[in-house]
Amino acid sequence: MDLFLQFTINGMATGSLYALVALGIVVLYRTARVLNFAHGDVAALGTLVAYTAITGARLPFVLAALTGLGAAAAIGALFYAGLVRHAREAAPLSQSIMTMGLALLLGGLAVAGWGTDIKAMPFPLPATAVWRVGGLVVSQLHAGATAVAAVSMAGLYLLVLHTRWGLLMRALSEKPVAARLLGVRSDRMLAATWALSAALGAAAGLLLAPATLIDPFFMLNPFLKGFAAAVMGGLDSPPGAVVGGLALGVLESLLAGYVSVAFKSTLAFLLIVVVLMARPEGLLGRELERRV
Repeated sequence: MDLFLQFTINGMATGSLYALVALGIVVLYRTARVLNFAHGDVAALGTLVAYTAITGARLPFVLAALTGLGAAAAIGALFYAGLVRHAREAAPLSQSIMTMGLALLLGGLAVAGWGTDIKAMPFPLPATAVWRVGGLVVSQLHAGATAVAAVSMAGLYLLVLHTRWGLLMRALSEKPVAARLLGVRSDRMLAATWALSAALGAAAGLLLAPATLIDPFFMLNPFLKGFAAAVMGGLDSPPGAVVGGLALGVLESLLAGYVSVAFKSTLAFLLIVVVLMARPEGLLGRELERRV
C-alpha cells in the first residue's frame, strides 16, 4: 500500500503541472477556438528569460519568475495583435496552423539566444531535500511546485468566475457575436486571453525546470502531455483539464512503477484514443449540438 501511495503522490505532483499546461491550452481554445501549437515554445522561452534574470541580472527567484511570465504573456498578446487579429475571419484551423510558424520562430530564437546546452534552473527549494511521512518520501521540490500549481489553478478559477474580466471572457466564448454587439471589446479580450494562456504555460515551465533541466525544447514533452490532458478532459472545460492532467500524471506514475518506464510516453496517446472513442467531447466537455 505504501508503494501505491508513493506512486500516486509522485503522479499527482507531475499531473498538477500537466494540468497547468492543459489549462493554458483550454483557456485559449474555449475563447478563440484556436489550438496553440507554440504553447510549449512560448513557455520554454519565458522560462529561459527567467533563467537569465536569475543567473545574469541576479534577480531573486520571484522577480525573475514574474519577468519570465511577463515575457511569455507579451509574446502571446503580440502574436495575437500582430498576426492573428488580422486573420480572425479565417477558419480556426488556419489560425492554429499559424501558431506552428510561431513555434518554429521561437525555437530558432531560443537556440540563437541560449544555445542548445542543458542548463540547471535555480530554485528556492533544494532538489534533494525530502520529508518522510511514515513510509512515504515527499520531495520538497515536488511539494512546492504542486502547491504553486494549485494556487495558480485556484487563481484562474477565481479570475474566470468571479471577476468582470472573466465574465466578459465567458460571454465572448459562449456568444461571440452577441458579446460584440453588447460592447465587449473582443480584440482586447482576445489579446488578454492569449497572454493569460501563455503565462499559464510559462508557469508550468518554471515549475518543471528545476526537476528536468532546461534547453530551448524542454517543454515539448510536457506540451504533448498537457495537450493529451486537455483532450481527455474536454477542450472547452477548465475543470476537465485539471482532471485530465492529474489522471494522466497518476496513471503514468503507476504504469512506470508497476510495469515499465518504457511504456510511460505512449500512455497519453492511448488514453486519448480510448476517451475519444467512449466520449468524443472529453470527460467533462460539453456535447456539441448542431441545428439542422
